Amino acid sequence: MMMLVSSHSAEDPGLVRAAAAGDRAAFGELYLRYARMVHGILLGRVPPDEAEDMVQDVFISAMRQLAGLRTAAAFPGWLAAIARNRAMDYFRGSRERVPLDEALTGRQPAAKDAVEDAFLVLDAVRRLPEAYRETLILRLVEGMTGPEIALRTGLTPESVRVNLCRGMKMLRELLGGIEIK
Repeated sequence: MMMLVSSHSAEDPGLVRAAAAGDRAAFGELYLRYARMVHGILLGRVPPDEAEDMVQDVFISAMRQLAGLRTAAAFPGWLAAIARNRAMDYFRGSRERVPLDEALTGRQPAAKDAVEDAFLVLDAVRRLPEAYRETLILRLVEGMTGPEIALRTGLTPESVRVNLCRGMKMLRELLGGIEIK
């Protein structure tokens, strides 16, 4: 599996150049490779029900701006920056927002408990420093491996490992020692 991930990252600059030249299939492949990363970044910053639609917004924005990207190898970091900026734009907007407690009403009791627990954990993750928040969401929510996170975000594998380790420790402290799997 690691070789597959590595070969994908080696192909990415070629896909970026092809997509910038108008190849929609190449852009589609980039979407498949980076959508989880973008979703994870957004999930750490905006309400969960908004993150999915915002992934589409980020990729539409990237598609429109791709021709201006000078270095194809910079695509992962550039795309992550677009996602972060889109999340900031979300809070600048004047959309009506429903508080989390109101959003949970009307669900089945058992499902409500599980959803509330998930939101409590997500809220705790969001209180962590950004480096830990992003890597934890990419790992725990998006299911990415440490090497995948490193390849997609441009961090070194060692930085990802340290961020995950420290982030999990901080998260456990915030949650009062609850076991996180």
